[in-house]
This record gives sequence, C-alpha cells and structure tokens, in this order.
Amino acid sequence: MPSQQTKKKWVSWLPYIALPLILYFGNVELQTYLGKKALSQVDLPHLNFEEALIKAKAEDKQVLIDISAIWCPACRKLDTLVLAEESVQNAINKEFVFARIEYESDAGKSFMEKYQVNGFPTLLILDHQGKKIRKLPLTFSPEQFISLIQ
Repeated sequence: MPSQQTKKKWVSWLPYIALPLILYFGNVELQTYLGKKALSQVDLPHLNFEEALIKAKAEDKQVLIDISAIWCPACRKLDTLVLAEESVQNAINKEFVFARIEYESDAGKSFMEKYQVNGFPTLLILDHQGKKIRKLPLTFSPEQFISLIQ
C-alpha cells in the first residue's frame, strides 16, 4: 500500500499532468469548432470522392478536390476568404465537380497516400477517372483562385 508521502507526491504532480492535457484537448475542440463554422460558409456540394467521380463523368467535367483538416487554420482561411465567395463557387460549379476530403477520415488517409498529399489544404484537379491533372497553388485571393481554375 502506498505511503502517505507517496500519495502527496503524486497529488503534487497532478496539476502538471492535467493542465497540459486540458489545454491540448480544449484547443482541439476550439479548432474543430472554428473549422466547422468556416466550412458552414462554403455553399458547395459535400460529395465524397466516388460520388464526385460519378457526377463528373455524367456531366463531362473535371473534379476539384479540396483535401483539408477540420482543425487546420489555413484550411479555415481558404474556406472563409475564397471558397465562401459566390463568384468562386460559380466558377467552380461551371467547370468542375467539387469534393472535399477530410484528412482524418478513412478516405482521407488513403487519398493522401494515393495522390502523395502531404499538407493542408491541398487542391487537386482530377479527370473523371481520378487521374491527377494538376495541383493548384494555394492562394487566399478569390480573383487569383478563379484565374487558376479557368
């Protein structure tokens, strides 16, 4: 049975263990909340990869893939400054089928491996068979984004 001295020593270390855990998990929750809030501003279809390929083939369009992480600050910035803009959404819908792939999903991890994606956000243009055509450079300017996809 632990002595009273051992119990006191353990209790004295508890704040040093608990505080970082509370801060870490609190930050994860905050970042997730902010990511969901930013994503709610994006009025583009929420198709998965397979659905996007089927729709792209039927409509004879290419697929614009946004691979993101809900907790990613740069992804939130892309969502709020670029993808939430009506002019950008119109340009995307005119030429592409849009799909967002969440990094932390099973599909996200396999997609990243297949297409050698190693950062967020990453925007790829694929043909309707899933063949990579090109990777878009990241921009937070709606006008520049539109010129990149035209």
